Amino acid sequence: MLSPFLRALRLRCPKCGSGGILRHWFALVPACPRCGLAFDRGESGYQVGSYLVAMIAIELLFVGLLAAILVATWPDPPWQLLQWGGPALMALGPLLLFPFTKTLYLAFDLTFRREL
Repeated sequence: MLSPFLRALRLRCPKCGSGGILRHWFALVPACPRCGLAFDRGESGYQVGSYLVAMIAIELLFVGLLAAILVATWPDPPWQLLQWGGPALMALGPLLLFPFTKTLYLAFDLTFRREL
């Protein structure tokens, strides 16, 4: 049996593992088609946590890549690449991770608030 977090990373319902929960890349369906788990809790600011997860993941990835590039290319690092690649990663990364972080946040919520 997969944990809710592995199901979420596979873009499936964290509760039952059913697919088909994405309406499109930036939106989930209102509820799971199999178990009925509501993906929108109706609480103000509920999805802010998923945005935070995306931002933290991209920032950690950026710091790791920056350190690896600097160590690998020192004393002549590719400043032009870093100057353009860093902001591009920071802008596009959260968009690419958005559905994964949204389902991961649902898995965290399901784990800590079992009554749902």
